[in-house]
Amino acid sequence: MQTVADLLALCKSLDLVIELDNMSTAKPHARSACAVANSLDIIGDKWSLLVVRDLLHGKRTYGELVNSPERIPTNILADRLKRLEDAGIIVSTPYQERPTRYAYTLTPKGNALSDVLLAFVRWGKQHIPGTVALNQSPTSGGSASAVGGAPPMTGRTSRRP
Repeated sequence: MQTVADLLALCKSLDLVIELDNMSTAKPHARSACAVANSLDIIGDKWSLLVVRDLLHGKRTYGELVNSPERIPTNILADRLKRLEDAGIIVSTPYQERPTRYAYTLTPKGNALSDVLLAFVRWGKQHIPGTVALNQSPTSGGSASAVGGAPPMTGRTSRRP
C-alpha cells in the first residue's frame, strides 16, 4: 500500500509526462499543474462560490444576486460575473433591451460545483459553531442544505433586515 507521500512523489515525477501528453490542449498554469491551485485561481476568492450558490438556488438576475445576505458590492459582483463567464462556469443571456439586462445561468461546469458547496456546508456546520445552511435558521435544526438538500428557490424571497 502506498502512502500519500509516495503518491505525491509519483505525481510529481509524472508531471513532465502529463504535460507533454496534453501540450496541444493544456493551457499554461499560473502557479503549477496542481488541481487545487488552479481551481482556487478561478473560484477561490471571497465571492465567487457565493454567486454560484445563489445561482444554484434559482437567482438569475443582477438585482437578485446583489440582494444576497452577504451584500456583495456591485463593482465586485460585476467583476465576478465576468470572471465566472470567462471561465465557462456561467452564461449570460440578455432578457431586456434599453438598458440591456442579463439573466445568468450555470453551465454544466458550474453545476458541478454543487458538490464543492455541499462539502463547505458540511464542514462549516461541523466546525464553525452557529453556522447553518442558507435555507436553514439557527434554531430550526433541519437538514436543508445550501445546495441540493432543499429545492431551488424560485422567484424573489423577502429577507429580514
